[in-house]
Amino acid sequence: MKNIALILGVLLVSFSAFAQDEPTKVKQSDLKGPAFKNFKHWEHETVPTAIYSENNKETLQGPAYKNAYPVVSTSEKELVEVKIGNPERLKLTGPAYKNHGPWSKNW
Repeated sequence: MKNIALILGVLLVSFSAFAQDEPTKVKQSDLKGPAFKNFKHWEHETVPTAIYSENNKETLQGPAYKNAYPVVSTSEKELVEVKIGNPERLKLTGPAYKNHGPWSKNW
């Protein structure tokens, strides 16, 4: 009888331990309703998306522009990563992240 009670006790503790998982990586665009409205950015880990631009773009006009295939003509060697955003804002969490604005510059 003691063994059964001990096994049940261990199972209850282990089930409660599995319930304490870390928050998952959720995008705000996947949510709807109150979950979208109450989304807290600082509680979720986000992965920055890299944006690339063509380094030496050729300007075309007329029929040459109309018939150009930009996907085929762009090679990966000509692409340059574009840096956007404020790196100091990425380090903030909580209300400081929420209340940070263009006027919040440390000169």
